[in-house]
Amino acid sequence: MEQAESEVPPLPPRFRFRDLLLGDQSFQNDDRVQVEFYVNENTFKERLKLFFIKNQRSSLRIRVFNFCLKLLTCLLYIIRVMTDNPVQSGHSSHSGLIFWVDRKVPVWAIQVIVAIISFLETMLLMYLSYKGNIWEQIFQVSFLLEMINTVPFIITIFWPSLRNIFIPVFLNCWLAKCALENMINDVHRAIQRTNSAMFNQVLILICTLLCLVFTGTCGIQHLERAGKNLSLFNSFYFCIVTFSTVGFGDVTPRIWPSQLLVVIMICVALVVLPLQFEELIYLWMERQKSGGNYSRHRAQTEKHVVLCVSSLKIDLLMDFLNEFYAHPRLQDYYVVILCPSEMDLQVRRVLQIPLWSQRVIYLQGSVLKDQDLLRAKMDDAEACFILSSRNEVDRTAADHQTILRAWAVKDFAPNCPLYVQILKPENKFHVKFADHVVCEEEFKYAMLALNCVCPATSTLVTLLVHTSRGREGQQSPEQWQRMYGCCSGNEVYHIRLCDSKFFGEYSGKSFTYASFHAHKKYGVCLIGIKQEDNKSILLNPGPRHIMTATDTCYYINITKEENSAFIFNQEEKKGRSAGGLYDGPAQLPVHSIIASMGTVAMDLQNTSPPTGGSLVPPPTVNGTGGRRPSIAPVQEIADSSTILPCDLLSDQSEDDSVFPDEKDQSSTEYVKGYPPNSPYIGSSPTLCHLLSEKAPFCCLRLDQGCRHNSFEDAKAYGFKNKLIIVSAETAGNGLYNFIVPLRAYYRPRKELNPIVLLLDNPLDSLLQCGIIYADNLVVVDKESTMSAEEDYMADAKTIVNVQTMFRLFPSLSIITELTHPSNMRFMQFRAKDCYSLALSKLEKKERDKGSNLAFMFRLPFAAGRVFSISMLDTLLYQSFVKDYMILIARLLLGLDTTPGSGYLCAMKVTEEDIWIGTYGRLFQKLCSSSAEIPIGIYRTESHIFSAAESQVSMSVDDCEDTKDRGCELRSVDQADPPLRRKKSMQWARRLSRRSSRWQSVSRDSTKDHAQRIAQQRLNLYRRSEREELSELVRNRMKHLGLPTSGYDEQNDQQNTLSYVLINPSPDTRLELNDIVYLIRSDPLAHVPEEPPLHSEFSYDIKEDTQL
Repeated sequence: MEQAESEVPPLPPRFRFRDLLLGDQSFQNDDRVQVEFYVNENTFKERLKLFFIKNQRSSLRIRVFNFCLKLLTCLLYIIRVMTDNPVQSGHSSHSGLIFWVDRKVPVWAIQVIVAIISFLETMLLMYLSYKGNIWEQIFQVSFLLEMINTVPFIITIFWPSLRNIFIPVFLNCWLAKCALENMINDVHRAIQRTNSAMFNQVLILICTLLCLVFTGTCGIQHLERAGKNLSLFNSFYFCIVTFSTVGFGDVTPRIWPSQLLVVIMICVALVVLPLQFEELIYLWMERQKSGGNYSRHRAQTEKHVVLCVSSLKIDLLMDFLNEFYAHPRLQDYYVVILCPSEMDLQVRRVLQIPLWSQRVIYLQGSVLKDQDLLRAKMDDAEACFILSSRNEVDRTAADHQTILRAWAVKDFAPNCPLYVQILKPENKFHVKFADHVVCEEEFKYAMLALNCVCPATSTLVTLLVHTSRGREGQQSPEQWQRMYGCCSGNEVYHIRLCDSKFFGEYSGKSFTYASFHAHKKYGVCLIGIKQEDNKSILLNPGPRHIMTATDTCYYINITKEENSAFIFNQEEKKGRSAGGLYDGPAQLPVHSIIASMGTVAMDLQNTSPPTGGSLVPPPTVNGTGGRRPSIAPVQEIADSSTILPCDLLSDQSEDDSVFPDEKDQSSTEYVKGYPPNSPYIGSSPTLCHLLSEKAPFCCLRLDQGCRHNSFEDAKAYGFKNKLIIVSAETAGNGLYNFIVPLRAYYRPRKELNPIVLLLDNPLDSLLQCGIIYADNLVVVDKESTMSAEEDYMADAKTIVNVQTMFRLFPSLSIITELTHPSNMRFMQFRAKDCYSLALSKLEKKERDKGSNLAFMFRLPFAAGRVFSISMLDTLLYQSFVKDYMILIARLLLGLDTTPGSGYLCAMKVTEEDIWIGTYGRLFQKLCSSSAEIPIGIYRTESHIFSAAESQVSMSVDDCEDTKDRGCELRSVDQADPPLRRKKSMQWARRLSRRSSRWQSVSRDSTKDHAQRIAQQRLNLYRRSEREELSELVRNRMKHLGLPTSGYDEQNDQQNTLSYVLINPSPDTRLELNDIVYLIRSDPLAHVPEEPPLHSEFSYDIKEDTQL
């Protein structure tokens, strides 16, 4: 028994394991104290305050109840007035009629109940809002009005004789106005709406007017009980007439109290109403600046896109609007602009034009604020365009702002499609989630690079991404402007093969067969396809690709097929035969393209498909009966024996033919492989020509020797090919996209040009880097000058530097990029160039007609010497309708490489190719032999400038020489001599004066001095500006120890003009030195995969990549 009592009871099961780990914690639990928080809110007063004041929804209910209560008191007052009978009040004196009224018992009972409720509510709210100063609350206007309108009714309960005393209950309208304001504030707090100040002010103004009219009506009616005894309606009529300053005079107050009340009401109106109107006007002006809201109802019933920019300039706005609304299916869309800065004056004027005022809505706000995104209804938008500010000094900071905007939009509206513009490529991966991204520096450097090997690639791409109908320049008297303007209307379109009349008949045929015959028959250029089971777009997949009904075809044409009408030539339709493709040069197909109201009508001739065994008879040679070899037909199904082999991975044979003495050296120095390091995340891997061993960093300095070599100028290196010089402010990551296209694997090794990066461009540096041995000089726009005080002055430094180099080295091809397209007119500027002035007038005419390509006729742009990266903004805008445009542009520029997709290259038409005759025959020859697809022509024509266009001064003797040669140019010496020549003459006269002094010293040498001075004066007189510049360059070269033999004094570009013809018609005649743009099929598309060629060697990845 005792043993049983001494046993310890076991612990409950839920404590055993915890106690085993933590031990006995009972002594700690005994010391714990439970603490309650926010106990001050548990008091009765705090609970009442929470219900009546703090809680938004409950306080809103209280204010609605209070508002209804005040309206009820006003309604009861009107009922009392309408049932009032002054005769039955028992008072006949004037004072008695004013102080005593006839109040019915039911009305009095209701008014007493309402007064008690109002009094208790007022006292409760006064108690809850008490803050230590009772007198401040007592002397509030609202409290005094409550006491005036409630206490007398409560007194009448205990003093029945006072039940008919007059109480100004109509003053409760002002309390109702205050309750309404508080109620609206609570509504806004409850729904988190803070952008309705304009609505609040309008409501307050309306309520103030109503209260003034109601107070004056009731006051005058009551006071006139002792006078004319006006009815309530007559008093209301009098107040309206008086406050509207009409004053008919048919109803007027008769006794002085009512007249005094009218004076007081007018004074109050003159003080209160102007203040209300001033506040309203101020809010209206602020709303005009901020732009108001885009209503939810409109967002749900209409389609809109949002344009987000940091600062909105007129050029950016017009480029976006013109390009966006150029597409017919976007005419019903609205554009909501969200910008943090105030609207520019020019932008305001443009948005007031009826064409844009009904379509464009400007909202001032930040993308980083959800309230502003809600105002723009971003979650209902069809798309959001986020553009970077390219005029910022710190372009990285501008990218950071763009990235934050993109993140904010994605967080607020994750389903809204994003179209983002980024400046620097290293920041692109931050916005990888966006639907479409355009990196400015990627496209800029890629176009600059391709301009060096494929002239005017920038012009070609710019024209392709701009919307136009090809009507520019059609009224010009010059043929090249009409051809150039018509071909500029070509764009890239897409259609499924099964739905197409252009390509539907070529299902089951090879790609090159479909491309050639579609161009021959319809004048459209098929450039690529996308298979249904593959999301990648393939440019010129080659003849081995067989077209299927599910393929999506991408083609170049004036307009898309859906807007085209087909008109067949009946005579040709009857007389068709199964002969050759062309019966002769005179019977080549003529395609007349008529653009009207967005529809293209095509006159089709010789539309029958050719037979497989027909050949094209070439034209005769030199008028004789001899003929060159005929052009083979394009095969329906590819035959590998008819396609020229193009294995660019092993091009040793072509290198041996060019440099046979360097066979062993070239085989070991250069290999093909992928760059081992990428300068930024998101760059596309491209197979390139690489060095087998990484070059030391010290060897990269061209102007300084090192222990590996002692070369200090470009001449010492002995480069076989012409140089490409890049003049840039800094060596940024974007240069990677300049080097890679020039070192791509498909470019023959014999055509690789040395690339020289020039970070400073004074004359000495230009000469040392070998500018006289260069074929192209690329000048990148200076970022440090982009934030000029005057926006358009951002290009000033670049323009002047390029003009200087153009004058010093006129035979050099200078390619540059500007910020503003309008500044292109200053490139290669000639002050007395009449032809440039004529082009300026043509540009103004095209701009007045509404053209998006008014700048296209400027000679530097047409020749591909200059472009503006802002022109590619339209590439991002077009992606909203054509989601494939960015990818096609990247493939053309070599920024992306897709297996099986071709690349852009060029071929020059030589004398050996003139026999082909026309562009259509060239199309057939390329498709049948090398499976290349031509897409355009770069043509250079000679142009005779007038005498006023030349800036080079000529001497009289030179003019006589030119006259003897039959030249029609006039000497500039017949006109006013230039300032430089005047200075030279003055210097010669001073020398002649000095010679007169020397005559007294030595008369024997007078004759020699005179002859020498005369010869010197004659030389100075004859020397032209060109000779002076040449002498300056030669002297600097001698000073630097450089040979002067390579300096070219001739200007080959002064009397020529160049332009691009995109997808010309098949009957376009070829001319000598035409450069044809080609899309060559991928040589690796059908090559068996092998291990990477650079796997046998490795680079030190710790250092930067050096190409």
